Amino acid sequence: MSKKQLKFNTKTIHGGQQPDKAYGAVMPPIYQTSTFAQSTPGGHRGFEYSRSANPTRTALENSLASIENGAYGLAFASGLAAIDAVLKLLKPGDEVISTNDLYGGSYRLFKKVFENYGIVFHFVGMTDPSSITSFINDKTKIIWVETPTNPMMNIIDIKSVSELAKKNRVWLAVDNTFATPYLQNPLDLGADIVMHSATKYLGGHSDVVAGAIVVNKKELADQLYFIQNASGAILGPMDSFLVLRGIKTLHVRMQRHCENGAEIAKFLKDHDKVEKVYWPGFSEHPNHNVARNQMRGFGGMISFIPKGGTYKDALKIIENLKVFTLAESLGGVESLAGHPASMTHASIPKEEREKSGIVDAFIRLSVGIEDAEDLKNDLDQALNGLD
Repeated sequence: MSKKQLKFNTKTIHGGQQPDKAYGAVMPPIYQTSTFAQSTPGGHRGFEYSRSANPTRTALENSLASIENGAYGLAFASGLAAIDAVLKLLKPGDEVISTNDLYGGSYRLFKKVFENYGIVFHFVGMTDPSSITSFINDKTKIIWVETPTNPMMNIIDIKSVSELAKKNRVWLAVDNTFATPYLQNPLDLGADIVMHSATKYLGGHSDVVAGAIVVNKKELADQLYFIQNASGAILGPMDSFLVLRGIKTLHVRMQRHCENGAEIAKFLKDHDKVEKVYWPGFSEHPNHNVARNQMRGFGGMISFIPKGGTYKDALKIIENLKVFTLAESLGGVESLAGHPASMTHASIPKEEREKSGIVDAFIRLSVGIEDAEDLKNDLDQALNGLD
């Protein structure tokens, strides 16, 4: 059987992989070297300098391509470094249409860095893909999508947006960090570029910072490889090894993230101290049917607003949690709680945050793989502490 025909759970372990050629090591060795011996100038065995390529990073890039059903994978020093590389495909005057509800670091990179170089950004609600149409013109080069969005958990119809992008000869880039390839594969739905903060679910253990891009078209891959090498924001061999190790358990972790996420979402929905829960698994969630069609589950990311709806209420809850950890990031085996308005999305102006629904009482949870009863008990005691 070809490795391209493998099922997802097997791809996470074997996809794009082969035993090391030197000694048959099952796990790719950590090639902690900056350079490689050459028999004559240009006479090497596929590797000459580790910024350009490193065997450990190449093993990871092959794995990334495999699990996203893509042809080419690239690994970067962070998710933002991966986004930076995509935006370097553009030139002054080009325009990007982005979802208006996205990670604060992405917004900061768009507004505070690339706008200075003449790139124009439009931030648009994309739950109805037709809302994008009026922003497309002959300068539009990329439509940038997160789905589920961070932290509002909005769902965007990738296939519908891809049809719109193709009609207008525009690249569609999808940040697949929240869903992971376990739940959805944007390339299969028509996207041109898939991006991950591999720091999150792909690494899965909160011990590495990394980014990833996967594409299908060789011309696009060549452009991105050139930017990766020329700009140098590559992932080192040790971090590549850690992400590759994380991917090998992605399927079993994501299964538990989804199971726990469903239990926690329902628990919060029924709690008398909770005003609203944002989770795409609820039938009343906007675009729930889209989520059911393009995803294979609803994930472990949940947001909610406590009753009372004040900043002090949110602060009291997250500071009183015992099993959940108050911290930046998401997607690790441990459960994390965050306050987007003052943490992950603080770089977005308050008025812009609130337009998309990120009010000061908003709490985001990354539900880990602990026992669900312990997580529910922890949330219960923290919520009841509002009395």
